[in-house]
Amino acid sequence: MTDETHPIVGLTDAALEATLKRAIRVTLVLGAIPAVILWIASGWRNAAMLAVGAAISAASILEWQRLIRLFNAKLDQKKTPRGAALVVSFFLLRLLVFAAVIYGSLICFRGSVIALLCGLALALVAIAWEALRLLRD
Repeated sequence: MTDETHPIVGLTDAALEATLKRAIRVTLVLGAIPAVILWIASGWRNAAMLAVGAAISAASILEWQRLIRLFNAKLDQKKTPRGAALVVSFFLLRLLVFAAVIYGSLICFRGSVIALLCGLALALVAIAWEALRLLRD
């Protein structure tokens, strides 16, 4: 066996930041293109549900990125970034806001729940894609 280091071990904070930014971009693209196709194929209601799910997914990755930045600062023994309490508060508040957005979209749009779930799953797909890219490099 060789003593090669795993690609994840050498991951810097800047590389993680770039990876999460790419994941946000992938989530938005994977949400926009199928939403347009779904709009043409089955109407605006299902497209709106998919778009809401994709927007929530992208916002979730953004919130995780802020939280990871806060944890990395603590682990590196750096000064806690300004607004650390605000980041944690928004992370918890995000759960309530997103629950309200999901409920509101289900009530207002009356589209497919499956489309909403597919949009919500896009964050997982984008993060898995980026993780596989890191492992491949």
